[in-house]
Amino acid sequence: MDKNFIQRSLSGLVYVLIITLCTTPLGEKIFSSFLPEVKQQYLFYGLITFLLAVGLYECIRVMKFDNSFYKWLVFPIAAIVYYRFSKRFFYHGFFLDINFSEMMALALIPIAVVTLFKYPRELYFENGKLIFTVVYLALPFGFALGLPKFSTLNPDKPFTLEVFMLFVLIWSSDTFAYLTGKFFGKHKMAPKISPKKTWEGFAGGVVLTLLLGFFVEKYFPELRGNWMIVGLLISIFAPLGDLVESQLKRSFAVKDSGNIIPGHGGVLDRLDSFIICAPVIYLYFILEKLF
Repeated sequence: MDKNFIQRSLSGLVYVLIITLCTTPLGEKIFSSFLPEVKQQYLFYGLITFLLAVGLYECIRVMKFDNSFYKWLVFPIAAIVYYRFSKRFFYHGFFLDINFSEMMALALIPIAVVTLFKYPRELYFENGKLIFTVVYLALPFGFALGLPKFSTLNPDKPFTLEVFMLFVLIWSSDTFAYLTGKFFGKHKMAPKISPKKTWEGFAGGVVLTLLLGFFVEKYFPELRGNWMIVGLLISIFAPLGDLVESQLKRSFAVKDSGNIIPGHGGVLDRLDSFIICAPVIYLYFILEKLF
């Protein structure tokens, strides 16, 4: 058996296990026997914070920052932005206290994406790299903190599964699109950016992720929102997330963002879809709550 296949399988299994432990009640149950002070919301917060930190490091590497003060400003500025969302996470201000700055933050993400595709030369300047890195990573991971439905920090209240299901639908969308494209793909979606992506694969990912969203909606009615709509949004924006990261690496002539997950690459390689989907689903939850 191919050694690389075994490596990819084992590291992929560990990755899925960590995500599961930190985004479902399983993590708290396992730790409760010897570390009762560890609560599920802390595992989730630790996971998102860790992924952000590694992602920032990888983005600095991919974008080839000069050894200037802009490079050393990335972590402090990202930490300040992320801290604002951390406060809301612990004091439950998400959705109930929508403010102008939050709407502006959501608007900055598509602006950064458009800049990457249409005006990539702007990102060759150190200040452009700094702004893009903070917007591309600190904001999406910050909004990810608002996806779970924590009604209280009371440990007797269950941790809901929105983030875990988001990961499941993203993984499913990627898998369905890959398999459909492999067997039926003929028309390239973005040949210069991601040669393997096809419109047939995209269509297969949409249909099958919608179907999975239907079952999530049926068997997990306690989840926030309509998960057929969530499935549709993920099937549309998950491929976009992959294209964004591919364009970023292509713009700076880098193959992989890192190697923290052996055989899979770095955090940016594995969470490219999540980075775009998290703020999209967050915005949907806001609109769903308002209307």
